[in-house]
Amino acid sequence: MARQKAQKQQPQELTPLERLGLRVSSMINAPIAQLERQVTIHRLDTDPDDAWDGVLELLAETDGLEMATNEDGSVTLKWERQTDDAAPADDREFEMVDGGEAQF
Repeated sequence: MARQKAQKQQPQELTPLERLGLRVSSMINAPIAQLERQVTIHRLDTDPDDAWDGVLELLAETDGLEMATNEDGSVTLKWERQTDDAAPADDREFEMVDGGEAQF
């Protein structure tokens, strides 16, 4: 019985889009990227076309985010410091949420 419960509680494997979203999120939230308010993301050989295109589409729809494609195929993301009376500007985080939206 305990073995059946353990099998049912195994986490589901992430989709390629979710894995790539987490990697990009981690890069955006890195301390140096936050200080410089820019980051360059690279596509790995293991990233499927649809996952890469999906993440770029989500990023393109994000307000306040500038995207520039580099000659090597990487993409540089830049953003301005956002001020909000309710929260410090440096507390911004990028997150992929259900429904396919990129949120800061």
